[in-house]
Amino acid sequence: MPPYVIERVAEALNDVGKPIRGSKIGVLGVAYKKDVDDPRESPSFKLMELLIKRGAYLSYNDPHIPTLPSMRHYDVPRLASENLSPEWLASQDCILIATDHSAYDWELIARHSKLIVDTRNACKNVVEAAAKIYKA
Repeated sequence: MPPYVIERVAEALNDVGKPIRGSKIGVLGVAYKKDVDDPRESPSFKLMELLIKRGAYLSYNDPHIPTLPSMRHYDVPRLASENLSPEWLASQDCILIATDHSAYDWELIARHSKLIVDTRNACKNVVEAAAKIYKA
């Protein structure tokens, strides 16, 4: 799954004339499943590692995980969760939805994001910004 998702991110960015290298990617959700605070076994870390290897600048938001823990098997920096604001969303070249927490307002996220790659079908009911949402 992670290589496929990274290719979808690359496709979405390429559609607007951007490469992954140098792009800002915001990851929504790093917990292993919805509405929990446990990152163990989360595919988000592999996704983040692959994006970093391709030259992306990463940040993330997770209402349940305020700081990324060190992960033995993944080379991901210990970042702090960003405030989920319209400004942060707009500052990212692409938002990657990795965990679909109930706390997320999908309409707000879609309204303020430039591009979204949705791995959880979280934006299935978002109509107004459907053209910038890529399913993965």
